[in-house]
Amino acid sequence: MSNRALLEVIALDVEDAVAAQAGGADRLELVTDMAADGLTPPREAFAAIRAAVDIPLRVMLRRADGFAAGSAADLERLVADARALRAEGAEEFVLGFLNPDGSPDLAAVETVVAELDGCRWTFHRAIDRAADRDQLRKALAELPLPGLDTYLTAGAAGGVDEGLPVLLAEAARAGAPGYEPRILVGGGLALGHLPVLRAAGIDGFHIGGAARPSGWGRPVSAAAVADWRSALA
Repeated sequence: MSNRALLEVIALDVEDAVAAQAGGADRLELVTDMAADGLTPPREAFAAIRAAVDIPLRVMLRRADGFAAGSAADLERLVADARALRAEGAEEFVLGFLNPDGSPDLAAVETVVAELDGCRWTFHRAIDRAADRDQLRKALAELPLPGLDTYLTAGAAGGVDEGLPVLLAEAARAGAPGYEPRILVGGGLALGHLPVLRAAGIDGFHIGGAARPSGWGRPVSAAAVADWRSALA
């Protein structure tokens, strides 16, 4: 328990980012439009946040609600977004795509990752909607996908309460093929979940709504983030 855990906070704008860093966040996930569960932010928003804080930023690459990559034209636009964000200085990303049958859309993932120049990235909660989590992890591990170092997951589509047994089972497989990336727990995560997750060796935690006690219509609360940072010390 002595190893410091990673605390990642969702930020929508500069105000969120500054408050999250002040509260002790280690990293930010940058998104826009939480009504669609987080889409790619404008290049200008990334630049403004990058100028305002000095902690790592992971930028969402997602153009529409849901977990499909979309049409060929949609994928081209996403690649263009990635290219523009890289040109602006983005060095870490978040992405993940599924086919209609719940299998990983490996072609779309490969297409986008090819634009990232080896940057580190998270495969996000699409894993929680996958038909077979183990198959998804192993399929991604078998591809030449540089930079995949994290899975953002609640263990189940319904959130951490539902997914806790899966998270503990996956933590126990750490280091096995497909299970090398860090588990970053997010999605209905509560402070009460932390003791059992930390005891299982999980050291990555992701919060959005929990950093906003007044709701998504209000900015991140530095005090709320500090409560999480203290709980993870």
